[in-house]
Amino acid sequence: MRDGLASGPLSPSTPSPPGSSALRATNPLSTKVTTVLSTSYADAEFRDALSLLDERGVSNSAETRRQLRLDVQKDVIDSNGEIIIEFGRVAEQLQRIGTTIEILNKSYQEMKSHVTAAHESTSSTLQEASLLMVQKQNVETKQQLLKALREHFVLSEDEVASLSLTSEPVDDRFFVVLAKAKKIRNDCEVLLGFENQTLGLEILEQTSKHLNLAFQKLYRWIQREFNTLNLENPQINSSVRRALRVLAERPTLFQNCLDFFAEAREQILSDSFYLALTGTSASGQEDRSVKPIELVAHDSLRYVGDMLAWTHSATVSEREALEVLFVSEGNEIARGIQEGRENELWRLMADEADAPPEFDAVKALNDLVDRDVSGAARILRQRLEQVIQTNEDTILAYKLANLLNFYRVTFSKLLGAKSVLLESMMNIESEALRQFRSLMRDHITTLQVEFQHTPSDLGPPEFLQDSLKQLTAIMKTYETSLASSGDREADFEPILTESFDPFISGCENMSKNIESPSNSVFFINCLLAARTSLAPFDFTQTRVGILQSTIDEQAERLVDNQYSYFRRESGLEPIFNELGRLTDTKEDIAKIRKMEALSPEALTAASQNLDDFLPSALMDAMESLRHLQDSKLTRDVTEEAAERFCVDFEHVEEMLIFADELAEQERMDGQVAESDESHSLRALFPRTTGEIRVLLS
Repeated sequence: MRDGLASGPLSPSTPSPPGSSALRATNPLSTKVTTVLSTSYADAEFRDALSLLDERGVSNSAETRRQLRLDVQKDVIDSNGEIIIEFGRVAEQLQRIGTTIEILNKSYQEMKSHVTAAHESTSSTLQEASLLMVQKQNVETKQQLLKALREHFVLSEDEVASLSLTSEPVDDRFFVVLAKAKKIRNDCEVLLGFENQTLGLEILEQTSKHLNLAFQKLYRWIQREFNTLNLENPQINSSVRRALRVLAERPTLFQNCLDFFAEAREQILSDSFYLALTGTSASGQEDRSVKPIELVAHDSLRYVGDMLAWTHSATVSEREALEVLFVSEGNEIARGIQEGRENELWRLMADEADAPPEFDAVKALNDLVDRDVSGAARILRQRLEQVIQTNEDTILAYKLANLLNFYRVTFSKLLGAKSVLLESMMNIESEALRQFRSLMRDHITTLQVEFQHTPSDLGPPEFLQDSLKQLTAIMKTYETSLASSGDREADFEPILTESFDPFISGCENMSKNIESPSNSVFFINCLLAARTSLAPFDFTQTRVGILQSTIDEQAERLVDNQYSYFRRESGLEPIFNELGRLTDTKEDIAKIRKMEALSPEALTAASQNLDDFLPSALMDAMESLRHLQDSKLTRDVTEEAAERFCVDFEHVEEMLIFADELAEQERMDGQVAESDESHSLRALFPRTTGEIRVLLS
């Protein structure tokens, strides 16, 4: 249609005829056309109008264009009519709604009046119901409080029966109820904090009564269990351990249980020890599966060792079992006893200074084990004392004492320093040492006669050799003992005093009755034998040093004796005595020729005697020490004496040379006339120190 309008007679591209301007001013059509032509195609309303025409399918014709406005107006009128009809329907509906609202308002007013009347008539009932609801809520709250109070502070009849009746078992339920009762007792302190303490006091009194009955029941149950307790079965011990940890809160009952247990275990261990000793039970019934210890009673050392070994094994087993029973799970018992002491009335009233010491679980365990084995310890002591008193062998007596020392140290590590068993062992060890000393003194007494006879070869006497063999056996025994390295030498000194010093003193006294040098040779031989016996052991080194010092002193006496022999047998002693006092001063040298011992005849004789002496001098000197059993010492002594002799000879040689030089100087100075008789001392005594050293080496 848009194209038709554009190509029609009214198209804007068609040229206007002349004189058209005047017509446009008065022609309505021209005005319309101008309006249409002035309308912008980009206007939205214009585009909508064109689109509407396209939808209506209007053709672009003169008829259509004439009828278009009429048709549009007709359409508008029809649309308005339809709207009016619809609004009429709406009005009818609104009228119906108004009628309905009026009915509802009327019904509402009627209901409101009924409700107001009902409210007025039920207001008192509602108030009463509200009060009842509040009362109900308060009652329910009180019921909950009462229920919580009963559950927390009151034991049920079944729980009370579980705590107090002996017919009820001591099982997990018993301990659960007991823990609940203890918690109730502790929580009663909260109730006692209020103004009204009646409830708290009543509950506390009732709970304390139930707890006392429970602990009494537990105490009797533990006693029954102790009668049949097998310490080697840990499964059985678990329930007893738990019961003991709970009973510890009653220290008095706990201590009574320990006393009862100790008495029972003491009797059991005593019977077991008697069975091990004899193979027969305390009732007299023979047990063929046991090899009696008494079968080796003839061997005292083994007999004592077996008894001590059994006691040690039983003590270790008892301690391990009781450690599992009493100490294995921390310090529950200690805490329980401490808590029980704090809660005891007489403890609360006592002064803090009088408070008992803190419970030591290890010490209590050691004391309990010591009490358990005390019965066996009494039997052991009787048997040991019998063995010690009947023994007459000195070495065996010491071995028994050393064996007792070994087990005493072992028991002290096992049970501590204070125990009945350890005290018994110490007394028995002291008895064994006394017996050893007594036997040693008796042995020395019997040897008093032998102390008067010196062997012909000046060797160690037989009694000393026997005593050293005996001492060696003792030292080997002591070497295996448990004495600490710092105290070993001091601890062994009393043994040396008893078993060594008397024999050395006897040898020393014997040497005093012998002529020199045999006395020193004899005594040195005895000391050498003693040193050889003591040297291998580290705990006798001080005594070995003393022996060596004594040997050196006696060796020095032999050196003096050998030196005297060289001086005497060489014939030079007079010359040594004369010249030994002189020095190399001119005055002393001038005196030499005037000495009688240095006269030509004396010097010639001395020189000849020296020549006769020197070839066999060393062998003859060593022959005098042939009985000395240390050849090296013999050689050292002789060589030292020879050296001293050579030193003296060297002094003589020097003095003779000085004398000859002085005489020669005097002749040259004219102090001595040529006619005076003179002689050379060195010509008369030609031996040199070098020659002497060679011949005496």
